[in-house]
Order: sequence, then C-alpha cells, then structure tokens
Amino acid sequence: MANKHHIFRNYRQEQSLTQRRVIFAAVFVLLLSLVLMSRLFFLQVVEHERYVTKADDNRVMLVTEPPPRGLIYDTNGVVLADNRPIHSLTITPERVADFSKLKKELSDILNISEDEWSAYDQRRKEYRRPYQSITLKSQLTDQEWARVSVDLYKLDGVQVEAQLTRFYPYGEAFAHAIGYVGRITQKDLQRVDSQSYQGAQFIGKTGIEGFYESKLFGRPGISKVEVNARGRIMEELERQNPVPGENLHLYLDARLQQYAYDLLGDYKGSVVALDPKNGGILALVSKPGFDPNLFVRGISSKNYAALRDSKRLPLFNRALRGGYPPASTIKPFMALAGLEYGFSSWNERYYAKGYYQINPNGRRYRDWKREGHGWINLERSIIESVDTYYYQLAHKMGITPIHNFLSQFGFGERTVLDLNGAGKGLLPSNEWKKARYKESWYPGDSVNVGIGQGFMVATPIQIATAVTAIANRGDYYSPRMVSTIDKDTPDFGLKGEDHKIKIKDSRNWEHMVKAMRRVVTDSKGTARRLQGASYSIAGKTGTGQVFSLQEDEEYDAKNLEKRLHDHALFIGFAPSEKPEIVVFAIFENGGSSSKPADLTKQLFDAYLKDDYPKKYNYLKGDRS
Repeated sequence: MANKHHIFRNYRQEQSLTQRRVIFAAVFVLLLSLVLMSRLFFLQVVEHERYVTKADDNRVMLVTEPPPRGLIYDTNGVVLADNRPIHSLTITPERVADFSKLKKELSDILNISEDEWSAYDQRRKEYRRPYQSITLKSQLTDQEWARVSVDLYKLDGVQVEAQLTRFYPYGEAFAHAIGYVGRITQKDLQRVDSQSYQGAQFIGKTGIEGFYESKLFGRPGISKVEVNARGRIMEELERQNPVPGENLHLYLDARLQQYAYDLLGDYKGSVVALDPKNGGILALVSKPGFDPNLFVRGISSKNYAALRDSKRLPLFNRALRGGYPPASTIKPFMALAGLEYGFSSWNERYYAKGYYQINPNGRRYRDWKREGHGWINLERSIIESVDTYYYQLAHKMGITPIHNFLSQFGFGERTVLDLNGAGKGLLPSNEWKKARYKESWYPGDSVNVGIGQGFMVATPIQIATAVTAIANRGDYYSPRMVSTIDKDTPDFGLKGEDHKIKIKDSRNWEHMVKAMRRVVTDSKGTARRLQGASYSIAGKTGTGQVFSLQEDEEYDAKNLEKRLHDHALFIGFAPSEKPEIVVFAIFENGGSSSKPADLTKQLFDAYLKDDYPKKYNYLKGDRS
C-alpha cells in the first residue's frame, strides 16, 4: 500500500544552508590562518632577535679559560715565581651516580686525606658552571698517576687533568717579599671581576703576588661551546685564546736576599736593603719565613696550625709590620732636627755625665756608659752614641718639633709603594697621647723619644727608607719592589711621595754623613769593628730595650731570659761619598749591635765587590 503522506524535500533551501556553512567555515579557517600567520610573523620577524638569543642561551654557553700567570724575576733575571705543569685528580659531580661508592673506590686506590675531601666538598658547594670539574688531589706523583689511570674507565666522573700551578723555587727566604697565591674564595671574588675568574683556581694573596694581581693574572680565554639539555659540552664553536699575565721584573737581588736571610742565623729579625738612587728594594728579609708553596693549592689544617701557633711567628712580616724601638739609630735624625730648629750646633760643647736629670732632684736617665763621656760636641755624640746628649736635646725641643721634623722621613707613615700590609709604626705627638691615654705629654716622654725609646715605634722598612734620605743628602724615595712590568716602568700614581727634604743649611747633610762615617773609622766609634774596608762606610749602631729598667737598675743579660735581651740594630750605607746600597738590620734579642753591623759589612762586600760565597752562584742569573 502506497504511503499517503508524501514528504517534499526543499533542495534549494538545503543547498543554501550548506553554502552558508561552507562560507562560515572558510571564513573561520581564514581568520584562524590569519591569526596564526600574524603570530608566526610576530615570532619570526618582530621577536626574531629575542628568541634567537634565548635559543642560543639554551644551546650555547660561554666558557672562560684562565690565562697562564705572569712570572716574577729578580733584577738579574732569576725566576722567583714560576708556573709548573702538574697532573691533578679531578671529579665532575654531574657525572657521578653514587658518590659514596666513588669515594670508597678512590680511597682504596690513592691515599686521599680528610682535608682533601673536605676541601673538595667545600668547592663543590660554591658556584660554578655545570660539568666543570673540581680538583680533589693536586700534584699526583708518577706512581699515583699510574695507579689511578688503570682504573679510570670504571670511575665515572673521575679524570686526570694537566694543569699549571704556581711554584716558588727558593722557598722561605722570599716568602714575605714575593708573597703567594692561594685558592680563590668568595671573599676574593668580591674584589675582582668574578666573570673573568670563572674557571680560575688561584689568586694572589700577599706580597707582590697580591699587589700586582691585575697585572699578573692576564686576560682569560673565551670559548663558545654547544651544550645539551643537561649542560654537558658537546662541541666547541668558537675560541679566543687566553692572554698570559704580564711579567714583573723586581729591583730585588736574589743572591743578596738569600745571603741576608742566612746571615741572620737562628735569630729572629729583619734585613732591608735599598738602592738609594731610586728607592728600589734590593732585599726584604723577615726571619723566620715559611714555604709559600704550602699555600698554593690549599694548606692542610695541620701545617697551617703549626705555622700559626709557632712562637717564632713565621707568618708575621717583620720587615713591613714589625714595630721596634729605633733606639740609637734615631740619633742622626734627632741631631738634624736640633740643628734645624736652633737647639744645637756642631761646635757647641756639652759635658756628658753618666746620667741626665730634668730636675735636680728628679729621676736619673742613665747613659749606656755609666761613667759618662766627658766633654763632647754634636759630632762626637753620634760617634760615641751619647745618650745624655739626646736626653737634653729632646727635652729642650719638646715633642712637636721632633714630630714635625721626623715625619718628613716617613716615620709614622706607610711608605712602601707596591706592597700591601705595611705598618705605620708610631711617631708620637701631644695630640696622639691625649687621644690614646687622655693624658698630656710630659718632658720625660720627650727624653725617652730622644734615644728612640718610649712611645716611638718604627718598622724596618721605615728606618731603612729614612736612612736613604741621609745617604742621598735629602732626596727621599718611597721604597718600591717592581722595576718594570715586562718592559714598561710602572706608574704608581704616587710620585708625590718622592720629595726633597729641605733644611736651612744643606751643608748639614754632609756633616752628618761625615759623623756617621766616623762611627766606623774613629777609635771610639761604636762600629769601629768595621774598619779596614776598601770603600767608606757610614753607619749607626742601636740597642733597643725590650723592657723598661728602673732608675738605678742595671741591664744584666746573663740573668735574663733570651726573649728579654735587647734588640740589636744597625743602619749603614756605602760608599758614603756616593752610596749604592743602604742596609738596615735588626737581630731580635740579639744583645750586641756587633751582630747586625757585621752582617751589614758582609752584605756590602757581597754587593759592592760581587764577593758572595760560591754556594750562592745558583742565584747569580744573567743580567742580559
């Protein structure tokens, strides 16, 4: 039976609807395409540089390579600070799956101390780039290298790397002058460009190494490397080689330095030798010293404790920081001050008893010669080192003229141009005592300063520099270590420190040199034991008290502990007419000033006549 309800379809309407839907979909797709294209245009064109940079940051890294450190030479070309190749055991932490297991395996192969493991753990906590190796054990011996190489294939993350390390061939005699490098700490990075030091292990800590760090370090190399997602280097894309640090050439004479150190024998003390023509430091000795090589790659806690706790204070730089009473070595300067301010003259006579009193019934300030010296003049006071003459002179002058005159010679100031850590000593004044002790300056204070005792303290480098001004007849040069940096003379920016000390009568310089020459040549001169040299020596002895004696108490070395013995001092220069070398020497608790005087004479012979013992020929070098 046929369907009675026939359904009529509207094909035209359906066609129209389909067309509208197609058009809508096409417009929608077109709009989406336009949005997508605009986004692609924005990313590919507008933001191109930004995203390329981001992509490179994820894919490319800049790695710095530390440069070889500049070398340090003495005046004759002897290398005092060298770079030596070594092999070190290193670990890359990112490549270690089980550190406890690795530690046990390495300990079975090599003798690795707890200090070395602790140092490694500390460096691992510090900032570094991913996959940068960390040194565990430095300077492997051939036997150690062979043992670990056999098992390297199964020690994940462990490798043996060739490295350059600092080496000081002449050890403790030069430690306080040259200084040393040590491992970089976070504190060190605060004073340098930390970016340049990425990958570097060492930095100058003390001495020349510390002061000239910016010159010795050089310019690091830069490598552009491709890394994977985990930061591991896959390929080197570009490379800029490191530029080695600049070489330093010192005024220091290695033979003179070592000879002076040895001549101090078992005594603690210091020797400073200067070139009076320019202030160049020929020798800067502090004894005892230490082996600076111990500090290069990290000193063990045991070795450091031994140095730190030693009663002989080997880490203390006596030449720069040692504070000593200048004792009678101050008398030439006191005499010049008296002449300058009209408190004395060369011809005025003075009767020197065995003591001096400020008041008739007051304290007696004793002369070293109990019976006194009789009638003397200013020149004779230098020759025989008459204490009472300088007691009365200092009393008449008072502290203000003394302070003002002596300050011109660098007393109370840091005088060294290119070494950090120098002490200022103490040149006292009325204002200083009021600030320090809340007391006025007393006449007795001036009396003590008159012979270089009391409140006055000076360092060996200060005393040597001051003597240089007398040797030069008034030309003062601040002491300096470096002669040239490669072939360029360094510009310290402190040229004003070199100056001419002006006095009213310039003839007093020559008179003083003559008096100091007679300290050696006169039959009563306190350094007459130095007679007989083929050149003329000008000098002055000194004996510095370690503790104060009571008014009528006598110094008895036989019944005193060694540490309470007087310090023995000597200043000298030669030839006195046209000096080529100035020396200050101090033997701590040395007693007699004959010890530093004899040492000075031996240094003069060696330097002026090239008369060194043959055993120092290895330090002769080649000036060419």
